[in-house]
Amino acid sequence: MIDQAKQSVAAANHDHVAVIELIDVHKRFDDLVVLNGVNLTLESGQTTVIIGESGAGKSVLLKHIVRLLKPDSGAIHFRGRRIDQLSERELAAIRPQFGFLFQLSALFDSLTVGQNIAFPIAQHTKRKRREIDKIVAEKLAMVGLDGFEDQWPSELSGGQKKRVALARAIALDPELILYDEPTTGLDPPRADEINELILKLQRELSVTSVVVTHDMASARKVANRIVMLYEGDFIFDGTPESIDQCNDPRVRCFVEGRCSDDMLRTLKEKASS
Repeated sequence: MIDQAKQSVAAANHDHVAVIELIDVHKRFDDLVVLNGVNLTLESGQTTVIIGESGAGKSVLLKHIVRLLKPDSGAIHFRGRRIDQLSERELAAIRPQFGFLFQLSALFDSLTVGQNIAFPIAQHTKRKRREIDKIVAEKLAMVGLDGFEDQWPSELSGGQKKRVALARAIALDPELILYDEPTTGLDPPRADEINELILKLQRELSVTSVVVTHDMASARKVANRIVMLYEGDFIFDGTPESIDQCNDPRVRCFVEGRCSDDMLRTLKEKASS
């Protein structure tokens, strides 16, 4: 199934613009192989969800896309330009095109909500204070937190922190937004609010999105495409609908959140072959 899905995605790429391309990307840390020849193309305006077990390399993959990490070998392209070999100075001109929502939000505790969102704008542009304040207000309104500029991160709930972090991620109107476990630590209603925001931003800003998650309900809701990372490479690549038809026991175990005796037996046989 993975080969058929890859062929269909490759065919679709002729009609869509590739925002990001990872070509035969390898990464290891000492003796631990994390990425083992990964190939991935992200199409403009689409939301790709990356699933996989803890430690499978999902967050490492995200950090390669935004060039927080460099591959040991292989290539990474943004809009046709190879970025894995760029200097930090050259990357500085490209990074505003990437918005990153960190798993734990990563807000600056010493800054107010408004100052957190203003930070990347002040760092990467020469806009005046009044312009920055207007953008901050617009982004907060977009995530449903009108008037929160003077609040401190310590005064916010977990869901509100995620929203502020998302407002900061879109402060520079990026072309690509990456979400690292956006619903982790949230109760189901708050998690679904984040899902709705992901859909809203894709719809209203026409952004390309990459979402790393363990939450299959979230994956099914926001994804145009789901890929599963396992032992350094993708073992599934398809639509949210097609993943429920996949018979690979490794995929079934993850999607169903359990492994039957038959699935475990098949996995053991594959591991020993």
